[in-house]
Amino acid sequence: MPARLLSIPAVAAALDVDRRTVYRFIAAGDLPVVDLRTGTGRSRVRVPAAGLEEFITCRSVAAPQTRR
Repeated sequence: MPARLLSIPAVAAALDVDRRTVYRFIAAGDLPVVDLRTGTGRSRVRVPAAGLEEFITCRSVAAPQTRR
C-alpha cells in the first residue's frame, strides 16, 4: 500500500502553525518530504503521514509530575 502523503497546508493545519513554519521544519531536516516535481517548474512537495507522526512523537514531552 502506498504511503499517504500530506500537503503543506494539511501539515500546517495538523500542527496548528503557519505554512512557513512547516517549510522551516523541512529546511532544517526535521520533516521528511517527497518531491513530486514533474518538470523544471516549481516543486510540489508532500510530507509522508508517517513522517509527520514521527515528528510529533519526537517532540512530545511528558506531563510534569505534580508535587504533593
